Amino acid sequence: MPNHPIRDQIMQHKNEVMTRVPYAKAMGIELIGAAEDGARMKIPYAPHLIGNLETGVVHGGVVTTLLDHASGLAVMCALTEFMSIATLDLRIDYHAPATPKLDIYCHAFCYKLTKSIAFVRGTAYHDNPDDPIAASVGAFMLGANRAPSAFQSGVTA
Repeated sequence: MPNHPIRDQIMQHKNEVMTRVPYAKAMGIELIGAAEDGARMKIPYAPHLIGNLETGVVHGGVVTTLLDHASGLAVMCALTEFMSIATLDLRIDYHAPATPKLDIYCHAFCYKLTKSIAFVRGTAYHDNPDDPIAASVGAFMLGANRAPSAFQSGVTA
């Protein structure tokens, strides 16, 4: 696989990238991979993420957050230079509740880049991406503002 400066930097500094975004740090989101086929993340099951104390099911907002965060990173994986991005639209289709006490994985990929918009698809699942908890489609604005991206801030000295 050819070198890709953004993906290489993201993976080289993956711990800093994930802790740079406060909500990702608070939720415990972990970066598994940043590659040509997109971003892979995981959120370990934790009691503070439970939405229903009787069932132990993780709150749906946790799944949405994971899909949104992975989708943003998938956009970064597709870009040739760092820039700020912003979620314009994110649709989540929930297929099943998350199973209590199981970690949730996510894979998101950017399937189309235009001059100003990136289009992304994602899947959240436990063990098998073919048996999803939820699926997403989203649109992200490129160059949303002049501030450096949170990812770039996390990977540069």
